Amino acid sequence: MDMVDLWRPTGRAELDLVAASRWRAWPPRLPDQPIFYPVANRWYATKIAREWNVPAEGVGFVTRFSVRRDFLDRYPVRQAGGRDVLEHWVPAEDLEEFNANVVGEIVCEAEYRGPVADEEFDRAEAALVRPLPVAWRRYLQGESWFRSGWRGDTFVTLYTPMETLEATETAGMAVIGDDGARGRLSFDLTLDPAPVSLSDALPVAPDADAFTARVESGDLSW
Repeated sequence: MDMVDLWRPTGRAELDLVAASRWRAWPPRLPDQPIFYPVANRWYATKIAREWNVPAEGVGFVTRFSVRRDFLDRYPVRQAGGRDVLEHWVPAEDLEEFNANVVGEIVCEAEYRGPVADEEFDRAEAALVRPLPVAWRRYLQGESWFRSGWRGDTFVTLYTPMETLEATETAGMAVIGDDGARGRLSFDLTLDPAPVSLSDALPVAPDADAFTARVESGDLSW
């Protein structure tokens, strides 16, 4: 079977409806949504999720799914801007048939969040008795930061400062995420700059700047 991978930037309400379908179907369009817009590449879906969904809702998701090519050929790729701004226009009345031609599950590849408030950082740092790296605060207070999803072949979740506080058990360490299994990502706050390691043993990055650069590059394979 010949299939095409598509992506879609998604808000919370829409993702909840997709989950309710057991990750098999997109929900019907609202009256003011005559077109369903899947996009042709991850880059464009990520751009919209971060630049539109996050400011509008505080959270944005990037989803991926596959559609039978012979069906998708009815809806040719349209260039909606630059060279990589590519999308398909599916009329709302065709969405039920479109869903019937989705192969497998709709996958949530990434979640992005809006800025973390100063107050949350201040509360966490007071309890940790050590400041978190400035570059880490800068990243989590940016317009859109990576919360969870696939980075290389690893599924990673990054923590908010209060989640870090709840997860941290060792003085001088700050647990800032996990790999979905037993691995925990931590800053060693006894060092300056504070390096990041996995489960206190595997070096991941020499400091917060290098770590966030790896996150943004899409590669956190161990």
